Amino acid sequence: MTALAEQVLRLAVWLCVLCAIFLPLERYLAVRQAQPGERQRWPDLFYYFANSMLPMLVLAVPLALVAQLSRALVPVAVPETLAALPLALRLPLALLVGDVGAYWSHRLAHRWPLLWRFHAVHHSAAHVYFLTNTRAHPVDLLFTRLCSLLPLYVLGLAGPGAASATPVAVILVGSVWGFFIHSNIRVRLGPLEWLLSSPAFHHWHHTRHNHVDRNFAAMLPLLDRVFGTHYLPGHWPAEYGSDTAVSSQLGGQLAAPFSPAMPAVTSDRTES
Repeated sequence: MTALAEQVLRLAVWLCVLCAIFLPLERYLAVRQAQPGERQRWPDLFYYFANSMLPMLVLAVPLALVAQLSRALVPVAVPETLAALPLALRLPLALLVGDVGAYWSHRLAHRWPLLWRFHAVHHSAAHVYFLTNTRAHPVDLLFTRLCSLLPLYVLGLAGPGAASATPVAVILVGSVWGFFIHSNIRVRLGPLEWLLSSPAFHHWHHTRHNHVDRNFAAMLPLLDRVFGTHYLPGHWPAEYGSDTAVSSQLGGQLAAPFSPAMPAVTSDRTES
């Protein structure tokens, strides 16, 4: 069996696990039921497989080069000290650093029209459920993943030796949490929502109008509190999606961001 076939098989097994967990929960604890025409199962399945395999294939070489170049810019004591930390300390620190990078890349994707063209695919989902996590244009996903992993390699939290497991752990934890916060589950975390993002927190980011420029953090809502983009009322959003026109067909979703005819930013976007 080829390496590609093994990877596809692992992802298929993982998808079965995700379905076994989330489908019953989304049936009995749903925030809202999907309306006719809102589901796009085949595009979502494509994005699940493609975006699970693509990042490390494309980014492995650039990140390795960054790790080498950063040695000339960062005092050697910094990466040596951080790389020597035990995993129990290095992983939480890496998750924090990675989430800061993801926060600002995500926020930039909402501010810069060129990036919004690609990010709009993610926000086009009118029904938010667990597979919405991987529903993203590959260019958008690669940009966000690069921005979250880059500081880890620069600081020595990821790289050769013991630190080589860190980016894998960060991606794994982030992916699992991403499926959770996108899930169509009416669950709140109580006081823990100060520390960790929840479905309620992230669902407000997927609203169609006023609050799309809120709640950028993937895992740590404190970042949104610090940078003034936090919003979490006691009720759930009534409507999801985007007013940026995005094709319902996979080919159109992949090709449209490269077309000059695509609207770059919706007219009713609000500034945070």
